[in-house]
Amino acid sequence: MTNIVFHGAVAMFALLLCASAQAQIYRCTDANGRPLYTDVKVGKCQLIDTGYSSPPAASAPIPAPRSSGGSGAASTPAPAAASTPSSFPRVDNVVQRARDDERREILGDELRIEERKLLDLKKVFNNGEPERQGNERNYAKYQERVASMRDEISRTERNIEALRREIGNIR
Repeated sequence: MTNIVFHGAVAMFALLLCASAQAQIYRCTDANGRPLYTDVKVGKCQLIDTGYSSPPAASAPIPAPRSSGGSGAASTPAPAAASTPSSFPRVDNVVQRARDDERREILGDELRIEERKLLDLKKVFNNGEPERQGNERNYAKYQERVASMRDEISRTERNIEALRREIGNIR
């Protein structure tokens, strides 16, 4: 008996998942009294409200604006002028300058940390010949560590470049 109820629950769940594809689902009872879920009304069936309503009919796509003059498809429309609504919150210049200064200070701190990290990495890297460690009796392990050190140095250099660019972009 529980097996039938379980299968009925699974079927109901599966049909509800498919509700987005089907607009109407009916619950019917078969000759043995077991529930049957279907999208076709057969005999005594009850319509199940899935909460799904069919989507509105698709409308025709909006045509692209035509430009006056030019060579048709090769010409691009001029961008619309961006206007800020009057209710849009404004930041006072003094407040913005303080925010920019704080941001510059934070980025400067991060830059100094990355530069220190790069110096330490290069010092340990020793121009591509770092000291071998005790667990690196196998030369392949040593080469793997040297390659990962190169990657870390490269990543740190890219971080430094990005931080410098970001600091340069602050007003």
